[in-house]
Amino acid sequence: MASLEVLLGFDMETDVGSWTPFHEGLRHATPGILEVFAKHSAKGTFYFVGHSAREVPESVLSVRDAGHEVGTHSLYHETIGDPLFPIPGIHPLLPSEVFPRLEQNTRWIEEICGVRPVSFRSPRLFGSTAVCLALEELNYLSDASYPMYYYRNRLEPYHPSPEDWTKPGTMRLVQIPNFANLAMESSDEFGRDRDQWPKFRTESAVALLRHIDEYLGFLKVRGVRRRVLSFYFHPWEFHPMPEGLIHFGEGSVLPNPFIVKNCGQYALEQFDLLLAGLRERGATFCTASEIALAT
Repeated sequence: MASLEVLLGFDMETDVGSWTPFHEGLRHATPGILEVFAKHSAKGTFYFVGHSAREVPESVLSVRDAGHEVGTHSLYHETIGDPLFPIPGIHPLLPSEVFPRLEQNTRWIEEICGVRPVSFRSPRLFGSTAVCLALEELNYLSDASYPMYYYRNRLEPYHPSPEDWTKPGTMRLVQIPNFANLAMESSDEFGRDRDQWPKFRTESAVALLRHIDEYLGFLKVRGVRRRVLSFYFHPWEFHPMPEGLIHFGEGSVLPNPFIVKNCGQYALEQFDLLLAGLRERGATFCTASEIALAT
């Protein structure tokens, strides 16, 4: 049987998917997340928003000191790529704005932890060709922005084309698709119900493992030789989040119920069970740069 490479990626951002300015998850949940990693002798990649890293630098240092990869996740969790679906009030950067933002983000992270990041993920998986070209110029090794649930064509890590980031090409950069259960029929216009997130928390680790098993069967039928599962999680999911109206500044945010469901201890317990289940399936936990270097 082919090996199973698993990328456990954490998008280190403000609470509730960056709909708030708070960092309770980053401050209080990071230690517990690192404990679960240590329990399973696992490693992963933590993608830091530049602003969040400067607000909570101790989180960056704790990730680095625990032996994990420190990556980047944009400057302020802005939409830097092509939107997949509309979000009110969210507009993407112009292509000409992408490089200086990513360059600044890279510089901020390097200043904090003393290591230049080489792995990136776009907020909300809204990537683009402009993002890949900027990362290529900044000498990044990997980008884990490709949303498999939406594009559905790339099943393995690949070098993207400089003309179309969703297609194979000649770039040095490696694109790591984020796994989704393509074996199931979708009832969502964008295919989001195929996605992995946040099933481990809104349902259970067992439910996500069923999702994984179906997808692995899908790969076997198609003769896919390299089995790579890329996940995305967030620190705020592992700290209790308000379930009602969240007020700050001049307004309020009312998250959809699934966004904050079971955040806190339940999520941490299910994450622990997920890692155990992946180990039972023969998983090797890799960083994004390791997967890129093996491509």
